[in-house]
Amino acid sequence: MQIEERKNPVNTMQNIILENRNKLTITGVLDVLSFDDEIVILETELGLLTAKGENIKVNKVSLESADVIIEGEIRSLEYSNKNYDKKQGNFISKIFK
Repeated sequence: MQIEERKNPVNTMQNIILENRNKLTITGVLDVLSFDDEIVILETELGLLTAKGENIKVNKVSLESADVIIEGEIRSLEYSNKNYDKKQGNFISKIFK
């Protein structure tokens, strides 16, 4: 699904739960585009979401239920509508290389 083909944000529900700045639960996730121990870039139904911090680990990814759980020291969350170069690969393609 291209970012431009996303559902209408008015009808979309997304929850972001940050517990003690250490556990981040996000619903409405379409894809994990990139991640390392300092940044995670997610394609969500409401746009690109970037989580930054330290010692970040993606602990749960369920694209069927559209949930992601991230743990580590979360310092910032930022939405963006910028296009991401999918040629860099995504989480699923990294697993099955």
